[in-house]
Amino acid sequence: MSTSQPNMALMVVPQGHGSLESYIQAVNSIPMLSVEEEQYLARQVANGDIDCAKQLIMAHLRFVVHIARGYSGYGLPQADLIQEGNIGLMKAVKRFDPDVGVRLVSFAVHWIKAEIHEYVLKNWRIVKVATTKAQRKLFFNLRKSKKRLGWFSNEEVNTVADELGVTPKEVMEMEARLSAQDAAFDLGPDSDDDESSYAPALYLEDSGSNHAEVIEAEDWEDQSQRRLTAAMNTLDERARDILKARWLDEEKQTLHELADKYGVSAERIRQLEKNAIKKLKAAMEG
Repeated sequence: MSTSQPNMALMVVPQGHGSLESYIQAVNSIPMLSVEEEQYLARQVANGDIDCAKQLIMAHLRFVVHIARGYSGYGLPQADLIQEGNIGLMKAVKRFDPDVGVRLVSFAVHWIKAEIHEYVLKNWRIVKVATTKAQRKLFFNLRKSKKRLGWFSNEEVNTVADELGVTPKEVMEMEARLSAQDAAFDLGPDSDDDESSYAPALYLEDSGSNHAEVIEAEDWEDQSQRRLTAAMNTLDERARDILKARWLDEEKQTLHELADKYGVSAERIRQLEKNAIKKLKAAMEG
C-alpha cells in the first residue's frame, strides 16, 4: 500500500476555462482504487489517518466532476459546482464504513449531490432573476428606477427602456421577475402531487442517468481493464500474440493463419489458445 503524499492542491478547483480543463485532466489521471485498497484506506481513516483520507478523496475527485456536470445550464460556474461537490466528498469519506459492503463512490453520491443542491438553493433566486451580464445590469438599474410598489404603466415602461437602453419587452420581463415570489426548492411536508411536480429539487439535476450506476460501471470497466492488462503480462509472448490475434485485434486471424505463422498445426494453436485463456482467467480471479 502506497503512502505517497497526494497533490492536495487539486482539491481546490481553479477558475477560468483553461485552468478548469487542466484540473479535470489532472483528476482523471489519478489512478482509481481497487476494492482492497479502498477498504484498507477507509479502515485507516477510521483510526484517524489523515493521509489515507487524502488518498481516498483524491482517487474520487473525477466522480465529483462527473456528477457536477449534471447540474450545468443554470447560470452557475462549473468550477463552483465541482468545489461544492468536493466538500460533499470529504464529508462522505469521513463517514464511510467499508464493512457495510458498498463502494465509497455509491455512498458518496448522496453527500456530493447534497452539497451541490445546497449551493444551488442559496443561488436559486439570482439564477432565476438574472443569468446574463445584460440581465444583471438591467436588474440592478430597474430596482433603482422603480420608486413605488405596483406595476409600471406603458409610459413608465417606455421611459425606463429609453433611460437604460433596452427594449420595453426586456423591461416588462425583468419587472415580472422582480415581482415573482421565490419558489420553494424542496417539497414541503404538506405538498400534494400537483405542487410536487414544480419543486426545483425534482428537476434540477440531469435525470437522464443514475449517477451511482454510471460511475460504478465506469469504475468496474477501468478495474477490469487493469486486471486484464496485468493478467496478459503473465503470459509468454507467443500466447499473448495468439490471444490478441484471435480475440482483441480488429481483423482477427484464423487458427490456420496462426499455424502458418508459427510453423505448427492448427490443433496446436487451438491448444495454446485454450491454455492461455485458462491462465488468463486464473490470473484475473487471483
